[in-house]
Amino acid sequence: MVLYGTIVNGVLIIIGSLLGLFFTRIPERYKETVMHGIGLAVLLIGLQMAFSTEEIIVVLLALLTGAIIGELIHLEEGLNRLGHWIGSKFTTKNENFSVAQGFVTASLIFVIGAMAIIGALDSGLRGDHEILVTKGIMDGFVALVLTTTLGAGVILSVVPVVLYQGSIALLATQIERWLPEAFLNGLIVELTAVGGLLIVAIGLNLLKITQIRVGNLLPSIATVVLIYYIYQLF
Repeated sequence: MVLYGTIVNGVLIIIGSLLGLFFTRIPERYKETVMHGIGLAVLLIGLQMAFSTEEIIVVLLALLTGAIIGELIHLEEGLNRLGHWIGSKFTTKNENFSVAQGFVTASLIFVIGAMAIIGALDSGLRGDHEILVTKGIMDGFVALVLTTTLGAGVILSVVPVVLYQGSIALLATQIERWLPEAFLNGLIVELTAVGGLLIVAIGLNLLKITQIRVGNLLPSIATVVLIYYIYQLF
């Protein structure tokens, strides 16, 4: 079953989020310190992924073009509006912002990254779901902690996770017809690096060191494909 890994990942996020709802009375200082710990771990994961690049110019151009596109279309504002709209369906007006924040933050953490891309590709190309199941276990623990701090909005992140990873897995069943294996392997490396830098940005935001508009950088995940293709032509 091509979508097995994606479904398991989604279920574990739901379980982690539901468990997190029972721990909302944790003292604020504990939550803050735990979030700092998560931020540091996210920062480390992002740096490890970013250092995998073999073509730094591809990563740079992907981020630049992605940032321009994201700012032009106000992608982060759109994500926040989507979060507010979804939140309004489940909460009162005063709770709406918290739900939106939880939805957007969790979605970015769970969707961006090498494991989401490579795991979904493995599911589609080889029917191997080990990476996505492992990611699901990690996401479940992160969802639990995020829910205690950011609230019920975290559980809604399962929707973009399932849609994103499921789409990649289904596409991967046909991708070998279009792309040579060598090109695909190289592309995954650069996708991993770009995703890693976005995760670094998330880590910095969680640590409150800065406030990077990560949502407006998301198009770089798509532009890296085109830029890497052009780069290989020359």
